[in-house]
Amino acid sequence: MILAAGKGERMRPLTLTTPKPLLEAGGAPLIVHHIRKLRAAGLTELVINHAWLGDQIESYLGDGGDYGVTIQYSREDAPLETAGGIIQALPLLTDDDSWFLVINGDIWHDLDLTRLSPPTQGKALLVLTDNPPHHPGGDFVLQPDGRLEHGEGDRLTFTGISLLHASLFEGLNPGHRKLAPLLREAMAGGEVAGLHHRGQWLDIGTPERLDQLDQLLRKQNAL
Repeated sequence: MILAAGKGERMRPLTLTTPKPLLEAGGAPLIVHHIRKLRAAGLTELVINHAWLGDQIESYLGDGGDYGVTIQYSREDAPLETAGGIIQALPLLTDDDSWFLVINGDIWHDLDLTRLSPPTQGKALLVLTDNPPHHPGGDFVLQPDGRLEHGEGDRLTFTGISLLHASLFEGLNPGHRKLAPLLREAMAGGEVAGLHHRGQWLDIGTPERLDQLDQLLRKQNAL
């Protein structure tokens, strides 16, 4: 699932007429970079949620055939936050006992997605990275045994890439709901694992960081 329902308010005025996933860097929209990486990893059945200017996303991507994937859309009248969007999309994502990959639509990464595999126990695997300048405090502590904790210690930043099990959302009603409280609750029970990605990662949250990614990709494409 690619999360693409946000309004992109920090990206204004760019997102007043264009949804953030369709903003371009390196000659392609942000969401297309995700789709290409997912297809390269053998992940071809995709779900995309959207709200703000979502019709533009559907019009641009269609059913995914041009990209070698199959896309289903989960339409939200208003953004439901991360967990709320996932809960609404669950019937498209999974049966009652399986894992699925979730990626924030407003990031860029060079992670080999084939490295991801569900932990032997638990409900989630989160990919973490070194703290960027705009988020120096990080999010979670990765323990030596691979478990994640929300507490004191050397924190890393959550990349917005995760493997989640359907049971993480068991018994939750549809509606507006954030993911972080669910993850913290699961961490308290030792049910969340972490993977430290030491490669490139960018949170494309501002026009300046979009420009940074554009320059990076154009430089790579020129090599």
